[in-house]
Amino acid sequence: MGTTGRTAYIGATILDGTKGMEPKEGMVLVTSGSSIEAIVPEAEKSAYAGCEVRNLKGLFLMPGLINMHVHLAGNGKPQKKQRDNAALVNKIMSNGLTRAVAYRLVRQYAQIELMSGVTTIRTVGGLGDFDTRCRDEIASGKVLGPRILAANEGISVPGGHMAGSVAIAAGSIDEALAQVEHCREQRCDLIKLMITGGVLDGTRKGEAGLLRMDPAMIKAACNRAHQLGYKVAAHVEGVEGLRAALENGVDSIEHGAKPDATIMELFQTTGASLCTTLSPALPYALFGRSISHASEIEQYNGNMVFEGIIACSKAALEAGIPVALGNDVGCPWITQYDFWRELVYFCRYVGVTPAFSLYSATLGNAQIAGIDDVTGSLEPGKHADMIVTDANPLDDLTTLRNVRHVVRDGVFIAEPHVKRKPEVDRELDKFL
Repeated sequence: MGTTGRTAYIGATILDGTKGMEPKEGMVLVTSGSSIEAIVPEAEKSAYAGCEVRNLKGLFLMPGLINMHVHLAGNGKPQKKQRDNAALVNKIMSNGLTRAVAYRLVRQYAQIELMSGVTTIRTVGGLGDFDTRCRDEIASGKVLGPRILAANEGISVPGGHMAGSVAIAAGSIDEALAQVEHCREQRCDLIKLMITGGVLDGTRKGEAGLLRMDPAMIKAACNRAHQLGYKVAAHVEGVEGLRAALENGVDSIEHGAKPDATIMELFQTTGASLCTTLSPALPYALFGRSISHASEIEQYNGNMVFEGIIACSKAALEAGIPVALGNDVGCPWITQYDFWRELVYFCRYVGVTPAFSLYSATLGNAQIAGIDDVTGSLEPGKHADMIVTDANPLDDLTTLRNVRHVVRDGVFIAEPHVKRKPEVDRELDKFL
């Protein structure tokens, strides 16, 4: 930095992340340390005198992206057959050496998120206390990475969604409440429930998203979480589960299902939000089975969930329900560097504009996460979490595939780089 410890970003077209954002030219964004100090006309040279100058002429400067649905334990590698995740996690966590290796991978995956332009993530199910550990190392400056809102392990039921892998299996209300308390001891930022099954849990057509958690357990866990000051996010991919979640205190519906009028009324009266995740269901719904390696049942259920998420998203937006964006990183085909695809899908399948999609992935997500006073838009006083692109994403969101620069808490990353999986790019690019 210059002698003042300040940096001036000049020459860029600024997109501030607000809902009605319009490109702003001829403005200079000034940072001081980790914060945005001012955004002033370029002619006001006294406002940035003594700053280190970064010339971004011809480029676009905007807030860093916020990914609201991340599992840091996975890398998105395509699978030819389902694996026993619970057995794999049990083996990984069985001794100090394998735990250490796994934690290093988790930290690496968080850094990949950052290098792809995601400056904040919300984790919703992970290995042990790895997510909060990673969060704290990043916050302390020990390692570079995105801001993390961490849930650590979710709460499922025996045989339920992700039980034994990134969620504990609570066999009773007391066991569920004990896990809520365990999350408090680990200083988590939110609680995650696995209320229904998922695409790969059904054994017959139409079984994806079956209600698995007793409503009494949902209510008890939510009540206790709220007493402790936590919001509750819940995996929900079926109508019955959607109703049970909203009736019993869940704050954020992750994924969604085709709603009816009663469910929309529940969204309105409870103030719950929706986190749209089109990315994980798309390969099962739209890929040929020779590519996805899905069974006929999995393809059918994948399409059912995909259509349900789209319907829920459209209904929520029409009703004014807050809608967040996440891409369920860790599922097959969903990598730590491809959150930008979710923004593209939001436009293509839900029908929003690129501007609304970008807003949803920045300030909109920050508002739903309760951190809009910290990040999500380019405003004085907020943290300097920013990305720079070659082209205007309001014209073409795919420019977010390769960001030119990343700034995280004022730290400038000149050449962010991720190693991509050619097979993933080749197949997913067909649906842009």
